[in-house]
Amino acid sequence: MSFLPQGLVSFIAQAKEDVASVLERDPAARSALEVALLYPGVHAVWAHRVSNSLWNAGAYLPARSVSQAARAMTGVEIHPAATIGPRVFIDHGAGVVIGETSIIGADVTIYHGVTLGGTSLNHGKRHPTVGDRVTIGAGAKILGDIEVGSDSRIGANAVLVRSVDPDSVVVGVPGQVVARAGVHTDRPRHDAQDRNAPDPVGSAVHALLARVEKLETQVTGKASPEGIYRPVDGVWEVTDFSI
Repeated sequence: MSFLPQGLVSFIAQAKEDVASVLERDPAARSALEVALLYPGVHAVWAHRVSNSLWNAGAYLPARSVSQAARAMTGVEIHPAATIGPRVFIDHGAGVVIGETSIIGADVTIYHGVTLGGTSLNHGKRHPTVGDRVTIGAGAKILGDIEVGSDSRIGANAVLVRSVDPDSVVVGVPGQVVARAGVHTDRPRHDAQDRNAPDPVGSAVHALLARVEKLETQVTGKASPEGIYRPVDGVWEVTDFSI
């Protein structure tokens, strides 16, 4: 491919890496051709590389035109000035928004409904910096000039407004760190399953219920009355109150 411009050669090489990374991470992908032709998240990243090149060259209006055309076609809105590393995979893509000063590292996986947004109207750095190999679950919001450490997992619908260390697992609103894997690896760990992540609010309520029951038993000599919320086999159930 020596007859091709160097920029085009680089774009094709990156595109091949993108397709290979999707085949590794998405069990629904059947072939490289399917990924290249039919994955809107992949198309959004490719369009961003074009718009970002235009933006860095000072062609701001053409850059925004490309990004808005990509938004209309893919449902993914990425500001041309955002920095996106290699092999970033936006799965499904619908409703993803990535702000102007966002920085995303290598091998990051982003699911639908994710926002990397700002909390300030000031110019300058106001969007998140996401480390390498981070997985951001569906509907998560990462807001402000904060840092998400490499190899972290942001749970579905979490709202993160403060920086977290590498290898963190974040859930809830506002986002709370509930676990750290503790072992760093250079191999991407694209595990998006949140079912084993603890619920900090549920755990706190459960502990309070146990404390209330213990205190009522000490005072009255009998356990708490029926009708209070309790988790039964992991499911919260309640007896309806009659008035």
